Amino acid sequence: MYDRSLIKHSKFLVVSVIVILVFRFILLGAIPLLDKTESRYAEIARLMYETNKWIVLQIDYNVPFWAKPPLSTWLSAISFSIFGVNEMVARLPFYLLNVTIIILLGYWVKKLKLPFLLPAYILLTMPEFLIHTGVISTDVALSFSITLVMLSFWKAIQNNERSIWEYLFFVGIGLGLLTKGPIILVLTGPPILAWIIIQKIKIKDVLLRLPWILGTLLTALIAIPWYILAEKNSPGFLDYFIVGEHFNRFIKPRWQGDLYGSGHSQPFGMIWLFLLLFTFPWIQIVLIKLWKNRAIIFKDKWVLFLVLWLFWIPLFFTISRNILHTYILPVTIPIALLMAYGWPQYKNKKSAIILSSIFPVGAIVLSVVLFFNQGLFKHLNSDKYLINNQITKPFNTPKPIYYWDKVTYSGEFYSEGLAKKISDKEALKTIMNDENEFYLIVSNKKIDDLKKIFKSQMVFLESNIKRSIFLYKKNHQ
Repeated sequence: MYDRSLIKHSKFLVVSVIVILVFRFILLGAIPLLDKTESRYAEIARLMYETNKWIVLQIDYNVPFWAKPPLSTWLSAISFSIFGVNEMVARLPFYLLNVTIIILLGYWVKKLKLPFLLPAYILLTMPEFLIHTGVISTDVALSFSITLVMLSFWKAIQNNERSIWEYLFFVGIGLGLLTKGPIILVLTGPPILAWIIIQKIKIKDVLLRLPWILGTLLTALIAIPWYILAEKNSPGFLDYFIVGEHFNRFIKPRWQGDLYGSGHSQPFGMIWLFLLLFTFPWIQIVLIKLWKNRAIIFKDKWVLFLVLWLFWIPLFFTISRNILHTYILPVTIPIALLMAYGWPQYKNKKSAIILSSIFPVGAIVLSVVLFFNQGLFKHLNSDKYLINNQITKPFNTPKPIYYWDKVTYSGEFYSEGLAKKISDKEALKTIMNDENEFYLIVSNKKIDDLKKIFKSQMVFLESNIKRSIFLYKKNHQ
């Protein structure tokens, strides 16, 4: 009864997908930008929009950001120009990108006479995909680009007649180059080449199925002009981005050349643990199904294509030390397609639904608890409320905002670039002499270091999990 009413009927999929998407949409504006990655990219986009400088990304005013190409930043900056500047608007394009992937996969499985929303349900119940449905991240745009490349190649190689898919293959490469650079070729080329070799497809057939001359020109037209302009306007960009970000970051543990932070050093092979954790439970189900049906993997060219796509990305990052769990986001797509492809024959649908519900249900419950207990927001790593709670007070006159030692990216974003850094005690004393009132935000670990300077002139206002905000009044006793 459970299987027939919930699994086989489309109502369950429709209700589940709508609930999860609405929930995730609400979170776009309900959760503040978190330090440091998401708020950093939001601030870079805000700077682009404010300064109207669309070629060279900036991590601060007139300070170039060479670590990434501009596509993700363009998306948020364009969104700002249409709807205004806030966290919901910054995240909206990435929400829409994942929704586009959901629609694309729905169209794909519909051709196989499977429920349109089946891949949507599978994707939205995978932790990695659900988290990134509305997170400011270059990995979302990269995942979209990889999906476009892989599915377009499949359609092009299967069709004897010219179609738009053949050109979308090259569009996907161009978008990938504008998202994270040449890594798009590394993450899509080998599985495609391996599939061609295993299937014994003649190179001549591949050359004939794709418009290589026009397609390459299309890719170049999309991506190359920006690279030329970026190097021209900010010399040194290409060396840092190509050599540093594409080789040193992954080869050298705790790479010291990172201009914008530190490498995320992990044990070798950590990417596989990320895969098992952040695509639960679907990767486990897929692995079991593949093992049980291993004899047919090489006989079914679609399954083989998806398997190569799935395993190549974690295999590539196996030897890398500087990795994040976000690197497995593109793998969620072949997992969903493999699961959907084998869904009619899968016997344990009820167990799969129960297991897959754990993360989204838990996320919804946690969000409701946060909503009804606003004090819990203090445990989030964001300075939104430290700043907004003071600035938005009735009859509050504008006051300078300073950070001791380091300005957070969320502080820069929510202060609209007005927050400034104080690096030493002498500078702080000078400001105290020059200003009648100002706000000072200090790391909770460093408050004791400044007590001798604070004396009684600093009034504590509030704190979050990492920082506290004080109000300085020159004549306050």
